[in-house]
Amino acid sequence: MKNIYTLLYASILVLISSFVSLSMRAQGTVHPDSAVMSAGYANEVYYGIESRMVQTFQRGTWDIAFRTMKRSSSILTNDGSGVVLYTYPKADTSGWNSFDTTGFYTWKPMYNDPTNWENGAFSRNAKGHPDYGWCKYNDVTHNLIGDSLFVIKLRDGSLKKIWIIKKLASLDIFVFRYANLDGTGEQNVSEDISGLLSVDFSGYSLQTNSRVVIQPNKNSWDILFTKYMSVQTDGSPYPVVGVLSNDSVRTKNFHPVDLSYNDFGAGKWDSTRSSIGWNWKLFNQGTFTYSIVDSSVYFVKDLSKHVYKLYFTGYGGSQTGFIGFTTQQMTGMGVQNPGEGMTFSVFPNPASGRINIQVTGKTGEDLLISLTDLSGRQLRADRPGLTDGLNAYSMDVTGVQPGIYFVTVSTAATKSVTKVIISR
Repeated sequence: MKNIYTLLYASILVLISSFVSLSMRAQGTVHPDSAVMSAGYANEVYYGIESRMVQTFQRGTWDIAFRTMKRSSSILTNDGSGVVLYTYPKADTSGWNSFDTTGFYTWKPMYNDPTNWENGAFSRNAKGHPDYGWCKYNDVTHNLIGDSLFVIKLRDGSLKKIWIIKKLASLDIFVFRYANLDGTGEQNVSEDISGLLSVDFSGYSLQTNSRVVIQPNKNSWDILFTKYMSVQTDGSPYPVVGVLSNDSVRTKNFHPVDLSYNDFGAGKWDSTRSSIGWNWKLFNQGTFTYSIVDSSVYFVKDLSKHVYKLYFTGYGGSQTGFIGFTTQQMTGMGVQNPGEGMTFSVFPNPASGRINIQVTGKTGEDLLISLTDLSGRQLRADRPGLTDGLNAYSMDVTGVQPGIYFVTVSTAATKSVTKVIISR
């Protein structure tokens, strides 16, 4: 799988490296932009606000997805593509060989929590530690042991039974079993996701019995344009097209305000994944057209902790999947605050040949400076010493292919990342 990821991200770099320039991100400049999900919302669009980098993945290629973080029980369903999960109510895991789906269509469907990446559809019956819905935590082995059976409706409408048998926490391996309802076509899978920490979720297709790449590097995107299941005011689920946030991104929503509103210091930052959501557009029942809510302004604190203003300008519906929006940089770029008493900056940006790094810190701290590509592969690393006050370093990037990279500055207690463009 490493080769697949490397080729995927390399191809993205080739496509975008000649178009992206940080000089376009001058502070305060308003930048029109767009995400195109294509007809029928066939694609998901991942967007990096600072880099203005667009990465597109086919939405209808996977059925379930496992969170790669070791201390996570989250398993998503591709609910935006029609995947629906049902808890089997007639037996625990001992009933695997005697499945009875009489009355199936009266069972309550389960979808991903629209607000929380950690609360995937398989966890919707969770009662709190040690019960995480599909499993219970074993406090001796620290593994998650599956105690429930499910019926899952796939993207093509077919039904299968599925049992997430366990997660070997220390190894980051999910063991699961699925089959047709009559028991035919059984598959027993041991899915090792320990090498996929550069992404948040690893997809799996129950139709092709294979792993699917469904996301870019988690440090390369801030917001996601996608179709997903939300809930109405009465609690009933329904599909929407909207914007979800990276788990490390924070947002604010102000409504009703004029589009010139810039007070991003007001209110509290929201950590839920659907704070931006879908209701920035309205559907006109009479004309069957969409209009944009022109009194909503959003602020996004991106992965680099810089603040950007965002508002929407257009929506093409399912015919094109077009979403128009503008972004405006509200705080400075290139200066990080990874910890108390420590800041760093990278310049020039874009750079060629060498990049300069300035770090303030304390004498005696063990400092690591590294350059990585979008797949997480480390290309350069240095461990210089730190002294009190301003420290200046230079890193040779001769031979590094043009594209977008990450400079990471870390000590034992702090860590921060910023994007840098390497040009010819």
